[in-house]
Amino acid sequence: MEIIKHECGVALIRLLKPLDYYKEKYGTAYYGLNKLYLLMEKQHNRGQEAAGAGCIDLDAPAGAEYIWRERAMGTQAIQDIFQNISRRIEHAGKQDDAAFFPESKPFLGQIYMGHLRYSTTGRSGMNYVHPFLRRNNWRSRTLMLCGNFNMTNVRQIFDNVVSRGQHPRLYADTVLLLEQIGYALDKENTRLHRLFTDHGLEGIENAKAIEQNLDLRYTLRSAASTWDGGYVICGAVGSGDIWALRDPNGIRPAFYYADDEIVVVASERPVIQTTINVPFAKVQELEPGCAVMVNAAGNVSIERILPKGQNQRCSFERIYFSRGSDAQIYQERKALGRCLVPDIIKEIGGIDKLPDTIFSFIPNTAEVAFLGMTEGLEACLDNKKTQQITRLAEENKLTENTIRHIMSEKLRIEKLAIKDIKLRTFIAEGNSRNDLAAHVYDVTYGLVRNNKDTIVIIDDSIVRGTTLKESILRMLNRLHPRKIVVVSSSPQVRYPDCYGIDMSRMGEFCAFRAAVSLLHKAGRKDILDNVYRLCKEQENAPDNKVENCVKAVYAPFTDQEIADEIATMLTPKDIKAEVSIVYQSVSGLHKAVPDCPGDWYFSGNYPTPGGKRMVNRAFINYYEGNQFMR
Repeated sequence: MEIIKHECGVALIRLLKPLDYYKEKYGTAYYGLNKLYLLMEKQHNRGQEAAGAGCIDLDAPAGAEYIWRERAMGTQAIQDIFQNISRRIEHAGKQDDAAFFPESKPFLGQIYMGHLRYSTTGRSGMNYVHPFLRRNNWRSRTLMLCGNFNMTNVRQIFDNVVSRGQHPRLYADTVLLLEQIGYALDKENTRLHRLFTDHGLEGIENAKAIEQNLDLRYTLRSAASTWDGGYVICGAVGSGDIWALRDPNGIRPAFYYADDEIVVVASERPVIQTTINVPFAKVQELEPGCAVMVNAAGNVSIERILPKGQNQRCSFERIYFSRGSDAQIYQERKALGRCLVPDIIKEIGGIDKLPDTIFSFIPNTAEVAFLGMTEGLEACLDNKKTQQITRLAEENKLTENTIRHIMSEKLRIEKLAIKDIKLRTFIAEGNSRNDLAAHVYDVTYGLVRNNKDTIVIIDDSIVRGTTLKESILRMLNRLHPRKIVVVSSSPQVRYPDCYGIDMSRMGEFCAFRAAVSLLHKAGRKDILDNVYRLCKEQENAPDNKVENCVKAVYAPFTDQEIADEIATMLTPKDIKAEVSIVYQSVSGLHKAVPDCPGDWYFSGNYPTPGGKRMVNRAFINYYEGNQFMR
């Protein structure tokens, strides 16, 4: 129903064979570039604000370019990038240096890096588009970096970088991480330079020895030990080393595949399965706190960089963001739908009300949860039929007609909402915009019996509620149902994310607004004042003392009371149908998605001190009327 800006997506490729090998086997030396395009296009859902691609050629001679980068802004960024790359390749032979370096062509190399971006803190512009580059005349000091991340302790990282005498050009976590890792990389280069100088190596021999003996485990440990956040950081050194590092709690996802030809890292498993054409079992999840690493010689290893933390794999990732074609995610989303069945039956008035109820879903991403929901409802209906048949048999009243009558009862499953066109709300005036928004979806007429039927419609999540209020409910009301039950396969989103998803402002969440409304109705505004005071006190608390003070806003009310208030707030005054909202329970979420317990969006249980600080800061900003989270 409403679009949340997703977290970013990453793609990293290291070719392990000479380029001639791929040209002979696959018909093109640009095999790696083609795979990068597929990895990025199939993760397009993860970032539609900007994208970037980079390449490193390990065989380029001195004097020829060995590292390339293309970046673009906008929803068509991927297409723009690869069109630009194609033009650069096409015109490469016309360049002045083509005669001197005939084998050196743009984006022809062994290392490829791609990134799809959604801004998470309101920052946008080309300065913030990955991958980032830190160039140097020594290849072993040149660094390219991209990631799916958001650091919650940017101030501490900034102070750490500045205290060494560095001068970051932007106050952004990407720039700071680039400088941190670059500094550690420089130290490793200096250590090796001294070591090999002591062994009598000078000039080119010394530089080659450094390139062949870089140990990035120490480089990553030195930098990452200061980070608080959720992240997958991908990096490549100009001399051939690459890595992808995942945060210790596994907040952000990362998967990899490796064989004797290629190493691939991406944010989603099915993307690798499809692009490389390998089965589910061949694509591995990168363990939290570990890095998949390939050195300059092409040796692949999985290294423990940070101590493994508590499993906090993001549950919202499974509900909403990831591609549903992942085998595990598909089953989890079906399970989310099944877990809702008891509450749905209760809301429609009992199992006997199924003949007067129509079930549907919106948007298309909710279809898998809808399948699970209908499977659960059908199981309940089958149980009802079994009981009816058993009772009639015991009473000697079972006939062919009664069996046929009982078996004829089916769930009423219909396609009620159709996204007809993508309307552009080009008129700024409020009422006009609302009228346009109400017609984004078209409806199927003739299925709902006026003032008799109940419509049950399931969505992935109800976060802000804007589209529900201005479009969905008005659209369904045109069918004249008796009641509309909106079902969310995720629990109530009560708290902002601070680990890489654009859900940062407290006042945007309809659950938070409902709790505040209930506090005002109960005459308990003092709770908001007290929470503000506690949040301010927490700003300078040590990490082991910091707490999420915002939980107190929700504490006086049950989940049902908040859901009822949300329904009241989001129902337009001119809607005649009764409206109710059914949310997934947190226990239902954990039952359906047992291996991804990270539920801070719903519970407020942030896995790091930085997360707790950020939610308190978000409330302070709300209370003081500031727009942004930071």
